[in-house]
Amino acid sequence: MRKILLTTMLCVSSMLYAQKQKECLPIELNCEHLVNPLGVDKSNPRLSWRLADKRQGAKQSAYQILVSSDSLALVKNKANSWNSGKQLSSAMLIHYNGTGLKRQTKYYWKVRVWDKNASESTSSIASFETGMMGMENWKGKWISDNQDIHDQAAPYFRRAFKTTKPIKSARAYIAVAGLYELSINGKKIGDHRLDPMYTRFDRRTLYVVEDVTPQIQQGNNAVAVVLGNGWYNHQPLAVWDFDKAPWRNRPTFCLNLRIVYQDGSEETLTTDQQWKTAAGPIRYNNIYTGEHYDARLEMPAWDTPQFDDSQWHAIQYRNPPSTNIVSQQMVPIRLVRSYSPKLMKKMDEKTYIFDMGQNMAGVTKIKIGGKAGTVIKIKHGERLQANGRLDLSNIDVYYRGNKELEPFQTDILTLSGRKEDEFMAKFGYKGFRYVEVSSSDPIVLDESTITAYFMHSDVRSIGQLKTSSTLINGLWEATNNAYLSNLMGYPTDCPQREKNGWTGDGHLAIETAYYNFDGITVYEKWMADHQDEQQENGVLPDIIPTGGWGYGTANGLDWTSTIAIIPWQTYLFYGDASLLAECYDNIKRYVDYVDGISPNGLTTFGRGDWVPVKSQSNLELTSSVYFYVDATILASAAKMFGKTADQQKYEMLGKKIKDAINAKFLDRSKGIYSTGTQTELSVPLYWGVVPEAMKAKVAANLNSRVEETNFHLDVGVLGAKALLNALKDNGYGETAYKVAVQDTYPSWGWWIVNGATTLLENWDLKATRDISDNHMMFGEIGGWFFKSIGGILPDPTQAGFKNVLLKPIFPKELKESSISYQSPYGNILSSWKVKGNKVEYTVEIPANATATFYPPENIRNSNAVQLEAGKYQMDLELK
Repeated sequence: MRKILLTTMLCVSSMLYAQKQKECLPIELNCEHLVNPLGVDKSNPRLSWRLADKRQGAKQSAYQILVSSDSLALVKNKANSWNSGKQLSSAMLIHYNGTGLKRQTKYYWKVRVWDKNASESTSSIASFETGMMGMENWKGKWISDNQDIHDQAAPYFRRAFKTTKPIKSARAYIAVAGLYELSINGKKIGDHRLDPMYTRFDRRTLYVVEDVTPQIQQGNNAVAVVLGNGWYNHQPLAVWDFDKAPWRNRPTFCLNLRIVYQDGSEETLTTDQQWKTAAGPIRYNNIYTGEHYDARLEMPAWDTPQFDDSQWHAIQYRNPPSTNIVSQQMVPIRLVRSYSPKLMKKMDEKTYIFDMGQNMAGVTKIKIGGKAGTVIKIKHGERLQANGRLDLSNIDVYYRGNKELEPFQTDILTLSGRKEDEFMAKFGYKGFRYVEVSSSDPIVLDESTITAYFMHSDVRSIGQLKTSSTLINGLWEATNNAYLSNLMGYPTDCPQREKNGWTGDGHLAIETAYYNFDGITVYEKWMADHQDEQQENGVLPDIIPTGGWGYGTANGLDWTSTIAIIPWQTYLFYGDASLLAECYDNIKRYVDYVDGISPNGLTTFGRGDWVPVKSQSNLELTSSVYFYVDATILASAAKMFGKTADQQKYEMLGKKIKDAINAKFLDRSKGIYSTGTQTELSVPLYWGVVPEAMKAKVAANLNSRVEETNFHLDVGVLGAKALLNALKDNGYGETAYKVAVQDTYPSWGWWIVNGATTLLENWDLKATRDISDNHMMFGEIGGWFFKSIGGILPDPTQAGFKNVLLKPIFPKELKESSISYQSPYGNILSSWKVKGNKVEYTVEIPANATATFYPPENIRNSNAVQLEAGKYQMDLELK
């Protein structure tokens, strides 16, 4: 009956869509996973697209890519760079394979596709522009001021110049060790924040390309730059020793300003001796503490042609910070959302507290007037003391600077006395919900004084969730807020206390990241950071990037398996094996190192189940499981890349590790690993270590352990990643759901019902350590909803959601759920409503993809169903 109903519905849907849309259109053309990027350095960039085709069974039967440096020729289907010819393929991610790309050149491209009926259509024209494509092409010198690493004032730079001919285009190529803000003729260029992104500066330095055509004028011009310390010149002390980083130096930059004129001629303005420098109103800046700004020292119009710089000083030449200057090809950090205070409280005539209503990473803007020399302190934090004042005790514990002169997470503004001063820090960010403004003199403030800006890598939102459970909706939103708060060109642990790229936090949350946001460019950058930090023996630090801290005794597999897990998950989610290929040798060196120190297949190299509720789990068990995971990923990659000898070697190693784990830790008579904690049972189950014949027994024991806690958690970070998945994947989806939506301690929901707007670092609200209120290491919960009540999973045999595995659960306590995910092929929808003993299940599969639907066990007909592209309405009967 169900199959007949399904077949009938397919026919109706097909007729409806055939009437609405008769052709297949290629859309959303991307190069290197970016829209019309500038500064592409790769000789064979990736070109990708999607299909707009709602017809049933929609698919691409062939494609043709045309690339040309002449846009008008491309309109006429003439391509002087690459014509792929008609390729009988459904592939929609292709590496450029034309003539050699020239540097600093704009290329136009389009794609023609043939649909399932062999009808052809053509996309609109997209573009990409190449970058420097090699250090030898930089013409400018690296310059700085004449100060050393201890000088606290930010250096300002400017140069005036003239143009005499009409301008066709202009590009600024700027490489920086530190941070920068660029302006031309009095206007800030772009809306990026904290450029360039943080790297291991002495091994890889990033440059940014800006289109400055609108800002350059015929006649007099001025180009100006102000530099910030960022992670390059870390001045205050903290336990991670960034003040001792081998690259540390005074910030420096190199700029090429390439101008092409209407007559075809061109010239390049570079950083040279004609630049001048001076100190300005930014008296201090640090990534941990804040920014100190003296408005009395402002230099009106300093970045315009008419400014008198006769009192400014000569610049100093510097050596490049590294021999590897590469383009920053990733989504930028931006001010994404603004917040006005939800509440303001006057503490006394000099002190006010503002509640922004949302914990976030970002900056605040203050508008305030007063007499010259008045000192305003703008302190940011997550908690309030009992007396209502700001409490930093949960986040300043590792800061070792001078808390009087360089207060933690505090901007300091000295008023000019000439006007209402407006200030927002340029070269840092804070983690906060509350803002305390205090003054050296009495002040009158109101809610309009402060605006907060949520700031993060501006990744596109691609996952949506809405259910009949307010707790689930709140958890999902809090998880995403925590994730975005910890995305600043690399994933971090927390936005206030550390801002470190803890590897464990990164891979534990990778599925949540990819289900909700299009973040591939951020993770490709972070994996390059891994490559920079990896030692010759294969060892990685547990924070990346690092100034040298983190190569200890605990930086092992449960954390630094990022090198294998993230490239593999990137392949699964995007169907793009590029990152996996680029990291292959790094994964191999890493696995070989662990193999060398673990002759019996077991290892204690790791941190273990960090911040558990109460039960401690066996370190050797969990670390060895991650060793197995890495070896298995490596074997799969070797197979994919045709490395047969490696495939055989690492398949054997994986078997050796698996056998060793089960021989030592599995009690086959009881179906228990080690002492049987939730983590010790769920981690082997989730990662595929449990022998097939033992899975049911181990899963039943795990279910019993959870029932014994009345469906509460007793795990740390490793168990939090594995537990819900191990239960759901082994027939205990109802149990997993009860744990996921638990709202008493200890649980994720406990945080939400207690007012959290982000995820926390500790299950215990009264804990005395590990108590950041904006952490991502327990962030699996946000992705799990997509995998469970949505049931949307990538098929490893057809990666990138070319074939979607639909394995939803319909928990008894949940009546309605709608989850969608924008895959590389388009929108996948898994939506359902319970009505009586029926589930109305709506599925949408994008063009050029398929799906396999596996009904959950509480549905009467549990046969798998293969679906082609299209929209489906299924009436499922509950048992």
